[in-house]
This record gives sequence, structure tokens and C-alpha cells, in this order.
Amino acid sequence: MSGIGILGYGIYLPDSHMSAADIAVATGGQWSEAAVRDKLGIVRKSVPGPEDGTQEMGARAALDAIARTGIDPLEIDLILCMGEEWKEFPLTTSAIYIQERIGAHRAWGIDIQQRCNTTVAAIKIAKDMMIGDPEISTVMIVGGYRNGDLIDFTDPGVSFMFDLAAGAGALIMRKDMDRNLVLGSHIITDGSLARDVGVWYGGTEHPIESLPDAELSKLREHGNLSLRVFDVEHMKNRLNEVSMPNWLACIDKALAKSGGRTRADIDFLNVLHFKRSMHAGLLETLGLKEDQSVYLEDYGHIGQVDLMLSIHEGLKQGRLADGDLMVAIAAGIGYVWGAVVVRWGPAG
Repeated sequence: MSGIGILGYGIYLPDSHMSAADIAVATGGQWSEAAVRDKLGIVRKSVPGPEDGTQEMGARAALDAIARTGIDPLEIDLILCMGEEWKEFPLTTSAIYIQERIGAHRAWGIDIQQRCNTTVAAIKIAKDMMIGDPEISTVMIVGGYRNGDLIDFTDPGVSFMFDLAAGAGALIMRKDMDRNLVLGSHIITDGSLARDVGVWYGGTEHPIESLPDAELSKLREHGNLSLRVFDVEHMKNRLNEVSMPNWLACIDKALAKSGGRTRADIDFLNVLHFKRSMHAGLLETLGLKEDQSVYLEDYGHIGQVDLMLSIHEGLKQGRLADGDLMVAIAAGIGYVWGAVVVRWGPAG
């Protein structure tokens, strides 16, 4: 049995960290260290150093994936960059930078973006493209993330994003694999939430050049701390109504597309970082035990890179093993929910 599978992964993490105590101090006393650790689920999170640009971190994760798998970069046919838009230079294409940086001169590259669900979407896109195009046999999914730069810890409206961290991840997918086969996937988007969260400054609506002097001085002193919730009540009410049903629908439909499987077949849940109670509640809803997932309390939330980190830690901790049915799920502002199913280990 052969199909399209995951050949391997790579990660890159900065050396610097921010602890629960550091975050508590940054909130000006609005949050205690214990609340940051126990409620938000952050023991520590990685933060970027001066050389940790979004694109450059992506390239480092790509090189790690190449080293782990032993492939020649010239074997890569396509690079799908899932890295974030907050990067070294706006309007540069990250996939093409990474292509050059790693020597993948036969490949062509494109950036895709769906916030924290982008890796799930990229896995689906990569599989579909390999099925549809005989010239594409090896795809690298890769990208960096440092959206934590944009968080104002004194803004209570973004406390659910205090965990935003920095790092990068990569996956290499390939045709004619006999292990780690990618099965079904499903994605749902809800445009009613499209502009409930975003970066306030820097676009055509609020260009930085037109800001009052006081705001410009603040930006110069503290950086662009303008990732915020535009409509708190609407987002809260709408997510309470649709978020969990949409996530469960994605999981059930992805499983159904994977040979008629159900929640009872899940062995390992690969899920991004969010507050502890939500993580525990999701496991309970799916009938899973704590050791059937990884809680990324020592990493924070590195957006769409969490999927690679969960594979890394799952293998390291022995929670993800050959023969396991892994369901990787994610959600992102916009709003989007997604799930993809992978049979880890040898095909059977």
C-alpha cells in the first residue's frame, strides 16, 4: 500500500524565552504568575532574538527537515510557505526566499495564509496538488512565526493571545510513500468573523504614516503592539455559538473521508496550544486521555507551527507511535477550523 505521506519534519526555536512570571509583570499586575501558568497554560514561551526573522526562521526549519530526512534540496518540486505576514520585509514572498536559502533550485514556491490553520490547509493543498500534477512528487511545507511581537500585554482583550510565541516548522510530503500516509481532511471558514481580530495599524485603513504624533511616538518606543480584537462581543458570542460544533464537524468529516473512521479510532490528537481548560475539555469531548495528546506549555502558541511541535514532542514522549491514527486539528482567526488525518508509521 502506498500513497502520499509525510517523509519528515523540521523545527527551529529561538534561544530566548518569556516565563509566566515575565508575562505577569508585562500585564502590569492584571494577571498573576499563577493565573498565567494555570489558566492560560503558559510555563514559558519562546521569543525571537535579533536574527530571528520570520522568513529566516522558516529557512532554518527547512534546513532541519532536510538534515533529519537526508533528502537533496534539488528533490523538492514545490515549497508551500505557511509562514506569517509579520516578517522582515512586507510584500516579499517567503517561499521564494526559503527556496534560495536552502538551495531548492528546481522548486517553485508560493505563500499561502489561513492564520493558525495554514499547516492543515497546506497539507490538504500539497496532497491535492501531487494528485493533480504529475510533475510534483515532493513538497515542502514550511514557515516562521513571531506574531507575539504584536501583543500589548496591558490590553485585556487579547489575553487569549498572550501565549503567542516565536519559531518555525517544516514538513516534507512525498508521493509513493508507504508510511505516515495523509488520509482525509476537512476545513470550515466563517466570514462573519473575518474582521473581528487583526492588526490595527499599517494597512490602507490605518496607515502608520497618518497616525497622530502621540501614537507614532508610542510605536517608536514600544513597537507595533496592535494585534487586537476589533469587536469583542461579536467574536465572543459567535464563537460560543459555532466554534466547537465546527471543530467537531471537521474532525468527524475528516475521519469519515479516511475510510469511514470515527472518533473511537483516534489514537493521538495533534492540537495547537490554548488555555488548559479548553484543552482538557476537548480531550474529554473526544473520549481521549491526557497521554493521547501533547500540551505545549513550554513552547506557547507558535501558530501553525504547533502541528510540527506536537509531532516532535509526541514522538519524543512516546505518545505518537507507529500504527497510531493521528488527527491534527487547528483553528485560526478569520475564522477557520480544520482537521487532517494521518496514519502514522507503516501503511497497513
